Amino acid sequence: MKILRRDRTVPLEERLSALGTAADLGEGRLDGAVVGAARAVVARAGVRGRLSVEHTVVALAGATGSGKSSLFNVFAGSELASVGVTRPTTSKAQAALWDPEGSGPLLDWLDVPLRHVTGSGDGPLSGLILLDLPDHDSIELAHRLEVDRLVAVVDLLVWVLDPQKYADAAIHERYLRQLARHRDVTVIVLNQIDRLPDDAVRRCLGDLGRLLGEDGLDGVPVLGVSARTGAGLGELRGLLTDRVARRQAWASRLAADVAGAADHLGAAANLTSDAGTDSVDRLTKPLAGALAEAAGVPLVVAAVAKAHRHRAVVATGWPITRWLRKFRPDPLRRFHLGTVEAAGRTSLPGPTSVQRSQMDVAIREVGAEVGGGVPEPWAGVVRHAARSRSGELADALDRAVATTSLGASRRPHWWRAVGFLQWLLFATMLVGALWLFVYFALGYLQLPEFSAPTVGQLPWPTALLIGGALAGLIVALLSRVAAWLGGRRRARKAGKALRASVTEVGERLVLAPAQEELTRFRTFAEAIEKASS
Repeated sequence: MKILRRDRTVPLEERLSALGTAADLGEGRLDGAVVGAARAVVARAGVRGRLSVEHTVVALAGATGSGKSSLFNVFAGSELASVGVTRPTTSKAQAALWDPEGSGPLLDWLDVPLRHVTGSGDGPLSGLILLDLPDHDSIELAHRLEVDRLVAVVDLLVWVLDPQKYADAAIHERYLRQLARHRDVTVIVLNQIDRLPDDAVRRCLGDLGRLLGEDGLDGVPVLGVSARTGAGLGELRGLLTDRVARRQAWASRLAADVAGAADHLGAAANLTSDAGTDSVDRLTKPLAGALAEAAGVPLVVAAVAKAHRHRAVVATGWPITRWLRKFRPDPLRRFHLGTVEAAGRTSLPGPTSVQRSQMDVAIREVGAEVGGGVPEPWAGVVRHAARSRSGELADALDRAVATTSLGASRRPHWWRAVGFLQWLLFATMLVGALWLFVYFALGYLQLPEFSAPTVGQLPWPTALLIGGALAGLIVALLSRVAAWLGGRRRARKAGKALRASVTEVGERLVLAPAQEELTRFRTFAEAIEKASS
């Protein structure tokens, strides 16, 4: 799916909302001036929608000597604007009103203090507010600023050109070329055609149409008029009457402003390709592997196996030697793992420089992969988001390892049974030893001896002593084999649990921020698409 689609019409309210959303999402990620301009459009639309929608504000704009003030006077029916070489000294526009009722707040918002009532409320131009703007090429900066301000807010723009200056780059580059999205609210008038022969008028109009096409304004109404002779004024009056009667110019202007602001936001974000990766799931495994190495998971897994064997020997070993095992440190307790009181922090060694480098590379690869389908400058934001919380990783990984249940505290049931058997065999050996000691004492004291029962040729006391010792050693050996196998199985389970905990940390501190920026970008792109529709 391409990011920019304009294949359906969206209501103006939804487009304004989408533009506001796009501006909010672009805050801190795109050019602040472009974002601010979009927000200004939303704010301006809100104000204009609350003011009189029964009035249509039409501005006559043009260069010095174009005759726009003459046109203004013709429509107003009186000499309201000075014409000729002498221009008004005020930097403010002036307005001619047809049906002034309810227009005050709108004109206050436009900051147009010079107002003239020229028509009643029941004529064909009822609802028209016609503005005569200062010259856009005036040597007075205040005049040019007034033109720029009103050109940005009026409902309908009528650009008055003359045969000598219609190709002036100043008006095309500064104004007309910027209004490509405003074709529906722009009218071009070539005034003073009475100064040219008919064939020259046709050539001028054709050349003007070509220039407008280069400006992106193809299809805009282009009228040839003469304020002095009245030629073409009927057509211009009819066009204005039609636009005023529709009462929709204000909405068309706002729609054009929204589309233009959306275009500028889209251009700032370089929205020309698909909106990035659909999922980051495939990045989870390599990231988790690097984080697991840095968190010391292999050390913990090995310690789980060793701790299991150590505790199995203590529980099932030969009673004569098992107590020696208690003097050896428990591998898990050495790392402050496997005990409730130690949960929360470990004493694992920190990551080596190689492990830190591998972790940094994995994080950068996540940022590059997630932002791979996102254009600059947003791709840089995605990459930054992937590593924005890397400073928290060391502590988070340590806590994840410390709080993961390793299953080391669970004692297998067979340990108790084998431990009981070992003590039973040890008791048997003691019985045999005591029995032999009795025979030794009787002989030493030269007391009458009595014969001991035998098992075959072997006396029972000797059989109990030797048999108990051999059986205990054999059981201890078999227990060690079982403990080794159990340690491997428990280490695999602990490794799986640890990797799950480490994966959760990676998803929360690396993948989630990058995915959040990717989702933000896709939402921004969808909002731009809706605002531009």
